[in-house]
Amino acid sequence: MAPSRWRILEGKTAAITGGTTGIGRAIALEYLRQGCNVAINHLGLERDEVHRDSLLEEAAALKAEKVQGESTSKAGDLLEVIGDVTKVETGELLVQKAVEKWGKLDIFVANAGIFQAADFLTWVFAMVGRIYANWIFCRMDHELFDRTVRINLNGAFYTCQAAARQMVKQGHGGSIIGISSISALVGGGLQTHYTPTKAGVLSLIQSMAIALAKDKIRCNAILPGTIKTQLADEDMKNDVKRKYLEQRIPMGRVGNPEDIAGPAVFLASEELSPYCNGTQLLADGGMFVHLQ
Repeated sequence: MAPSRWRILEGKTAAITGGTTGIGRAIALEYLRQGCNVAINHLGLERDEVHRDSLLEEAAALKAEKVQGESTSKAGDLLEVIGDVTKVETGELLVQKAVEKWGKLDIFVANAGIFQAADFLTWVFAMVGRIYANWIFCRMDHELFDRTVRINLNGAFYTCQAAARQMVKQGHGGSIIGISSISALVGGGLQTHYTPTKAGVLSLIQSMAIALAKDKIRCNAILPGTIKTQLADEDMKNDVKRKYLEQRIPMGRVGNPEDIAGPAVFLASEELSPYCNGTQLLADGGMFVHLQ
């Protein structure tokens, strides 16, 4: 039998975009562990079925776990909703399905995002199309930039707006969390198309914090440093790049997705962070402050 759990988010309902892999997946699982019901969004691609299936298995295991002090499990339930965040209706559907199943929405996490390193001046190969299986030779400053903006920034705006409208309608406040990045604060030579989108997410959250405070909706951003997700696969496979990154991080290691789950629980809980609004929580192992 597992030791007793805190269940910090017991009885809450959350929705998370990009919830089958990386940071979104880690947050979803921790929310479930903390007693929160979670609706996740994903694209529903055939190549991602392995991630979806393993997530459902982990969620079921959490629900079946026998915990000291609980006659029946208080872990949350999981719901999946397929959709492309670049479409306005996707956020609306995600919120609708969560409310239909659990009666309300308390927490929203705008996490879905993409990154592909690219040189600012040269031509690159880039993936296009919703199936992401077709490759074309394109200019980074057009197709790749536009796609990155549509998913990372437009998608965050559309989905956060849908969540906020539901929370205002309910009338009891809530928490909206935007997954930004350390790249919102610093530049990157191969990130000229990416850093503006993450700075945009941070700015969006800050403005939302002002606009929605009267409705008791707290809006905050998490800025992860280098995290071992599919977006950082190439850096992790490159020993030289990986060692360089580890040297830049005072804690001596690259982060794991689970390192972001705790901050997401903190900002979701009105008991733990009732006065946090417009906050940017940097979770990078000390990389940003390591100047020399």
